[in-house]
Amino acid sequence: MNIAVIGAAGRAGSRILQEAERRGHKVTAIVRHPETLGQKADYVLQKDLFDLTADDLRPFDAVVNAISAPPGREYLHVEAGRHLIQILSGLKTRLLVVGGAGSLYVDEKEKTRLIDTADFPKAFAATAANQAKNLRDLQHAENVNWTFLSPSALFTAGKRTGHYQTGENRLLINSQGKSYVSFADYAVALLDEIEQPKHLNQRFTVVSEPG
Repeated sequence: MNIAVIGAAGRAGSRILQEAERRGHKVTAIVRHPETLGQKADYVLQKDLFDLTADDLRPFDAVVNAISAPPGREYLHVEAGRHLIQILSGLKTRLLVVGGAGSLYVDEKEKTRLIDTADFPKAFAATAANQAKNLRDLQHAENVNWTFLSPSALFTAGKRTGHYQTGENRLLINSQGKSYVSFADYAVALLDEIEQPKHLNQRFTVVSEPG
């Protein structure tokens, strides 16, 4: 498959790029500064996300939005998401978004989101709120083939076990009682979804073991 990764130099994006290449896909890293890529990509498109056009993305089977917004500019998750929705509308190209855990529910009745709990770190509140807005925009978008993958609460570096469990809108807990997924196992889940779609126009979430 022909896959593009926007934000391929980031913590999640770099693992997604690596996993896609590992599986033999044709992969393009879309980055503003190619020198920040810590690994070799098959192809590189040097371009700002907001300068991307429908013609840029039309050749791809899937485009992964793995951007990370710096502190104070968390709104970029929303603005970038809306730009991608606009230019992908009507195209066959599938959009997969590296989302956040903050919008996941922590109760069975799905009334309380993780971001609304007392212990949610204030430092991540703005990022979580804007990622939640991105999800809402996708849920109301027309003529866009999208999937939003929320990680577990602890989304960090760790081993690639190749094993994970998925859910839909509720926060998942592993066998050790922790909501955890490594960047590497998240990438495995995302590539599995690209290769064998199960969550078209849906959000899902993933949890794994430390390994």
